Amino acid sequence: MTLELGWEEWISLPALGLPAMKAKVDTGAKTSSLHAFTVEPFGPASKPKIRFGIHPIPERPDIEVYCSADVIDKRDVTSSNGETERRWTISTEIEIGGQKWPILLTLTDREGMTFHMLLGRQALESYPGEAPRVSPTESHLQPELNYDAYQKMLAQAPKKRALRVAVLTKEPNIYSTRRLIEAGEARGHVVEPIDTSRCYMLINAEKPEVHYDGRALPSYDAVIPRIGASITAYGTSVVRQFETTGAYCVNRSDAILMSRDKLHAHQILAREGINMPTTAFASSPKDTDSIVDLMGTPPIILKLLESTQGKGVVLAETKKAAQSVISAFRNLKADFLVQEFVKEAGGEDVRCLVVGNKVVAAMKRTAAAGDFRSNLHQGGTAKVERISKEEREVAVRAAKALGLGFAGVDLLRSSSGAKVLEVNSSPGLEGIEKSSKKDVADLVFQHIERRAASTVKRRRRVSAAA
Repeated sequence: MTLELGWEEWISLPALGLPAMKAKVDTGAKTSSLHAFTVEPFGPASKPKIRFGIHPIPERPDIEVYCSADVIDKRDVTSSNGETERRWTISTEIEIGGQKWPILLTLTDREGMTFHMLLGRQALESYPGEAPRVSPTESHLQPELNYDAYQKMLAQAPKKRALRVAVLTKEPNIYSTRRLIEAGEARGHVVEPIDTSRCYMLINAEKPEVHYDGRALPSYDAVIPRIGASITAYGTSVVRQFETTGAYCVNRSDAILMSRDKLHAHQILAREGINMPTTAFASSPKDTDSIVDLMGTPPIILKLLESTQGKGVVLAETKKAAQSVISAFRNLKADFLVQEFVKEAGGEDVRCLVVGNKVVAAMKRTAAAGDFRSNLHQGGTAKVERISKEEREVAVRAAKALGLGFAGVDLLRSSSGAKVLEVNSSPGLEGIEKSSKKDVADLVFQHIERRAASTVKRRRRVSAAA
């Protein structure tokens, strides 16, 4: 059956996540072109990809759709006014009136033009069967579509596409970073480790940028922060800058800061009614005896506010020992917490790995002989653990309370139920992947794919003179 087309038609490009566009059908033009901005190639030279934004509705520049595609070529295209431009060329499927076929598209800036899509002669000739007949005096001979589809897309899961993802880390060669890169690349994404400490920022209202090694970094669809405790302040400012550029950050800067500050984290957990070991904090040396007494009969735990991997955590067997440790901490001008010792936990805790709103893996960690800390970095051992529904719910609630999309939640099993010991915003993957036999890194990327927006509605800027 011959496809009848007018000089303008509604088309869709489903593989690019563009359900409705108005296209000018121009048999005088050899190539087809699609409006694109922020055009950025990425990926390996052997298999390059292209990432670009498009305003599918010419009259609505606030509606942006981001697309990814494999690069076919980069070729010279001469426009009707005789100007030659070198354009990226991609292949994608077009749909008109229920008929689908692959076409080649060149990417160019058509901002300000009536049509953000031009359908040229080559695309018509590639139609399977007899080439479509085009009437230059008629329009919309095929069923009309509707721009309302983009409003619906804003509330839907993003279109599956190749993503450009940054892993912020000072340790690109450790197990967790390598696994994240492997998992992302296996799912067709491009994953780039970036040394957080080497980033610097250009902060302005028009085009905020993150710079690295003398150049502005490209736009990233998503960022996985792996911010070490030694650079919490600067690292979170870099994450905040990536948020400003529009990248989806698996853990936001404010969530990382809350989780890293143990006092703040415990206050948030308490506010949300989440069970945890009884905790006390005081600033004045005059209150040392009072906060120790709040814990009841020793032993008690003393913990630096920004301790990690079990470092800066001390078990005081007696009140006198607790007073001595507190005095030492105060001499170092270090902030610390005094915490209930959950004896029935028996030197064990349960690490729950939360991705999104789900516990995806769990392991039981057991302290080394003679130690009370179950951290693997302190010689603890791990094995896969089956957790209860209550423990699962507590872990998810704790991560959600702190706003973390990817977190390690440590639980103590007590006589009064599961208690949240700590929430880690940069959990290691090695122990939990090896003990649980689960591909946690892959699950992180599944979460990113559901959250890295492909359709964005931006607030239109108002000039100072307006």
